[in-house]
Amino acid sequence: MLISFFERKIDPLKQAAYFFGATTVLMALAWLLSQTGWYAVDRLFPWSVATAFLLLFAVFNSMMSLNADSSLQYWGRSVYGFLGLAFANGMMAWLFSGVPIGQAQSYRWIYIVVTIGFLVFLTLVNLMRKIVSFAEKEEWNQPRQKRR
Repeated sequence: MLISFFERKIDPLKQAAYFFGATTVLMALAWLLSQTGWYAVDRLFPWSVATAFLLLFAVFNSMMSLNADSSLQYWGRSVYGFLGLAFANGMMAWLFSGVPIGQAQSYRWIYIVVTIGFLVFLTLVNLMRKIVSFAEKEEWNQPRQKRR
């Protein structure tokens, strides 16, 4: 029996680890290409990769929260995973670029926007889940008749 990708239950901390691994591989590949001279990479490219994978984690994690057994526990683990990923991606971007986030032009603000967006995504998905759950519990026998 084949299980759909979005029906799987993947722990948010594992998701963050996977995204961190992908971020590190892409940054290392870009660094390797720039060192060999095959491709010139912008010095802020690692910050671009870090923020892109942070946004991907936010969207993917929010969608995966629909299958969680306990939305409150998932929400907490998601926030910890996001904060850990944001910190780790930032450290890797700093390591590969040599530019701290304070000097990385607008990437500091992008980090803030992605963080707020993540919290909004996760809250909206959980709110929609509760609304659907409530609607499924209600009995819908027939519409109410209007009084004239």
